[in-house]
Amino acid sequence: MIRVASDIGGTFTDVVLDQDGRLTTIKVLSTPAAPEDGLLEGLQKVLAEAGIAPGEVDQLIHGTTLATNALIERRGARTIQVATAGFRDVLEMAHENRFDQYDLGIDRAPPLIERALRWEIEERSAADGRVLKPLTDAAVDAMVERLAGAAVESVAITLMHAYANPAHELKLGAAIRARLPNVAISLSSEVSPEIREYERFATTCANAYVQPLMGRYLSALADELSRQGFRCPLFLVTSGGDLTDLATAVAYPVRLVESGPAGGAVLAARLAEAAGLEEVLAFDMGGTTAKLCLIDRGKPQTTRSFEVGRVHHNMKGSGFPVRIPAIELIEIGSGGGSMARVDSLGRLLVGPQSAGSVPGPVCYGRGGTLPTVTDADVVLGKIDPGRFSGGVGLDVAGAEAAIGRDIGAGLGLETDLAAFAIGEIVDENMASAARVHAIESGKAVAARTMIAFGGAAPIHAARVALKLGVSTVIIPANAGVGSAVGFLAAGLAFEQARSLYMTLDAFDAARVNAALGEMAGAARKLLGGSQHAYDEAWTAYMRYRGQGHEITVSVPVAPLGESAADDLRDAFEARYRALFGRIIPGQSIELLTWTVRVERREAACPGVPSVHRPLAAKPVGPARTVAVFDPVAGARMAYAVYDRPSLGPGRTLVGPCLITEAQTTTVAPSGFEVAVADDGALVLTRSARPLLEAHP
Repeated sequence: MIRVASDIGGTFTDVVLDQDGRLTTIKVLSTPAAPEDGLLEGLQKVLAEAGIAPGEVDQLIHGTTLATNALIERRGARTIQVATAGFRDVLEMAHENRFDQYDLGIDRAPPLIERALRWEIEERSAADGRVLKPLTDAAVDAMVERLAGAAVESVAITLMHAYANPAHELKLGAAIRARLPNVAISLSSEVSPEIREYERFATTCANAYVQPLMGRYLSALADELSRQGFRCPLFLVTSGGDLTDLATAVAYPVRLVESGPAGGAVLAARLAEAAGLEEVLAFDMGGTTAKLCLIDRGKPQTTRSFEVGRVHHNMKGSGFPVRIPAIELIEIGSGGGSMARVDSLGRLLVGPQSAGSVPGPVCYGRGGTLPTVTDADVVLGKIDPGRFSGGVGLDVAGAEAAIGRDIGAGLGLETDLAAFAIGEIVDENMASAARVHAIESGKAVAARTMIAFGGAAPIHAARVALKLGVSTVIIPANAGVGSAVGFLAAGLAFEQARSLYMTLDAFDAARVNAALGEMAGAARKLLGGSQHAYDEAWTAYMRYRGQGHEITVSVPVAPLGESAADDLRDAFEARYRALFGRIIPGQSIELLTWTVRVERREAACPGVPSVHRPLAAKPVGPARTVAVFDPVAGARMAYAVYDRPSLGPGRTLVGPCLITEAQTTTVAPSGFEVAVADDGALVLTRSARPLLEAHP
């Protein structure tokens, strides 16, 4: 098998070619105006380096932030929302709460679809699916005529309780498709068939908003790949870390919102599982953002609801929710391209604004004028100007001038200290985000092993680990393109959710079996039909009557029989007791939603391919030494510089040192030892208590 994985990030596009476990990697600058240009450039370079023709490739895997960026930047399609009469303002009312109760000047971000484009139609279904007000042919015809004159690109149909009875949405959607075949249609009963109308409406509108953009992009990309000689299928990476085919991605582009970061979490999870690590903190830092994920027993935390486009200090509630299967990540605007500035109060701020690839950091020499984290790393001596990612030559003098002018002068610091301050701010931001995320999840972070990847993470990982009290940091081979490598470990799968309310006291096994069978059948159809073998997983979302939120309960995959209600009660109480320490005797238990996850068995990747050809262990001296600003000494120190490909398994190094490779540099400051594992990973371990550890 010859497979190629590509990850388009905000600054760099990573491409990895896997030929029977031998990887060839390329990192090129992203092209925001036309994302496919950077991807195609990377494909051409990686194929040329590997000596492979396009027609020899068996599988293409692609992850992109295009859908995410379109939602955040509000540059999606002209979208009309059609809602049940009386419910056009659900998007604007949201949860009717203040996400920051102490901010008197709070300003909520406007809804994705403005009020003039939110239309109503007369119809109504009850929560149990009963039709309270029929959807008449006259109402449908009037709505279609109105849409025909509105220059609309996409329509989001969000009718009340359509998860319980989709008939009205299906009828209206079919009529619009018949009259307006070029208009994209998103039905809430297909995109997010779950209770809670705000989340369902928001998810469906987000899907409709990006559907034309993603449809054009993916279709054009597929056509261009075919023109260049590729004959293999193109798969997309979803927010849940699974692969999906082109048609499903075009129909449900909202599922691609966190596709790139999900690949990194998959990589870390597979590495943790292979190494037998019980508790891991995955740390992914690229050019635009940093992502952190908690992984327990080889499984990343997952969620079915998260927010996009938070506008108020990254505060929960200031974005809009989407309900899709996703790996639970905390993402902050701290990347190599994050710009630093001194505000009117004399405070040093870093991010979330990023220089991206255009114009990029000052040191890129492509027109950037504001200093960034990468500029600070270059000034401090942590990055070799001659071996930077993507073949970009670095302007060290330009970076020094920018930091001295914009940061040093404003803070009254020498250039080295100003650059160190930039790095210290961004490192503390990432450490603080990790602490908060762990606390919110009821977990500890200090005892975890950190797995760091991404172009900038190996540079900052040791310092972040010190701040968190983490003792061990693993830098996998080819860490600079870690998310793309993680794509190669993803399986072809689809997860579907459906709300089906009932109490355990009135449990209807036949009704549940029918729904689960229908959901599993639809997922298999999307994954290729009955000619393939599949693995399934069922989950029930349950709560005590009167509670506002549910907990997840795993359900054995088998037809539910007479004892199902008792078995579900036992499983719920065991899960509830594990989470909260006690149960509530005698309280009625409700079932709200079911999920079915189906994975195509033969498409599942057996694991992360070997990314390093181990060399024989032998003494290797540093290629040279460079002067690097060391936070422990508070001054520049001589750091030994090693070339990573020359380090064989069993080799041990003592910090301070730099370990350079094609796509990143690993910084091991004073107080760290570095061991090279059998698979080529670098294992950084604290060997002594650094001076600044007590006050990081």
